[in-house]
Amino acid sequence: MKLDIAQSTPTAASIAQIVRSHYALGEVVESEFLRRSFNQVYRLTFASGQRVVARLCADRPRGEPNVAFESAVLAHLAQAGCPVARCLPAVNGEAAVQVLLPEGPRQLMLFEYVDGEFTSESAEDIQAFAQGLARLHEVWRKLSGPCQCIHAGFGLPAESPARRIAVRSYHAAELRPQYQALAARLQSDILALGELSHSSCHGDAHGSNNFIINSSEQDQKHAVFFDFNETGPGYLSYELAVYPWNLIPRSPDGVMSEKAMLQWQHFISAYCKVRPVAEADLIAIPRFMAVRQFWLLGEYAGRVPVWGSQAMPTDYLRRQVTMLRQWEKLTLPM
Repeated sequence: MKLDIAQSTPTAASIAQIVRSHYALGEVVESEFLRRSFNQVYRLTFASGQRVVARLCADRPRGEPNVAFESAVLAHLAQAGCPVARCLPAVNGEAAVQVLLPEGPRQLMLFEYVDGEFTSESAEDIQAFAQGLARLHEVWRKLSGPCQCIHAGFGLPAESPARRIAVRSYHAAELRPQYQALAARLQSDILALGELSHSSCHGDAHGSNNFIINSSEQDQKHAVFFDFNETGPGYLSYELAVYPWNLIPRSPDGVMSEKAMLQWQHFISAYCKVRPVAEADLIAIPRFMAVRQFWLLGEYAGRVPVWGSQAMPTDYLRRQVTMLRQWEKLTLPM
């Protein structure tokens, strides 16, 4: 009997063999499986001493990864002087190689390896992160190249994330209309704010998809960005909401601490010094924090065949409803 496979996990050694066959980087002397999240990530070290990060892209509810667009974004940003971990092309010049696995073909991409530390709680680190993100957005405006079919945050919450949450059969029946009503109210609130700015977005800029590097030449810190897997066009307010969303406790009784509020203020003031933000976009940020949570829940719902239904138990989803109702009144100091 043939078994259907939701997602397999190749060993680091097998990924090393594929890389040796498709990249002109020499012999792999060390390989390590780093983590499994939405994708699977590996670190490889070559005989030359060069290190790279290999990402095995997983199927997502939104569709196949747009590797050509991601690679073009990174090349454009790097050429303009933005510090990013670039995509390394295979021998045939392609941004990814196809790996045949029991569940079907998946894309493998290689990226430059970056050393550093994630954004800390210090004002200096937060400011370097925010200013670096603002410079990315400025440079991004001039990008021309492959089209991107993925929208950062999936646009508005009443779209696919809410539907994925609602239709899962293991959800308690009473939760479906509650999630749908929350999404509809949230979308109505956002549309009532009027015309909001659109931007090319990193899509996952929460402070841990970049390293803060000390620049010896300028005696100051700067941010190096990586993991552009979620990159695409979207609302600027969504992009700026990802960092405060990461700061707030995601529980029914969670409120942002004074320390978190101060971190947020360091972030938004530093960003605006490089790239001013319209008042309507600032006002919309708390609403897009809820959009971000809908995105996360939708992604988890899409991973149930791989992670199992207990990745989203019913009691957790009930708590999320309570929390999202509280977030309808959420405000942030500007």
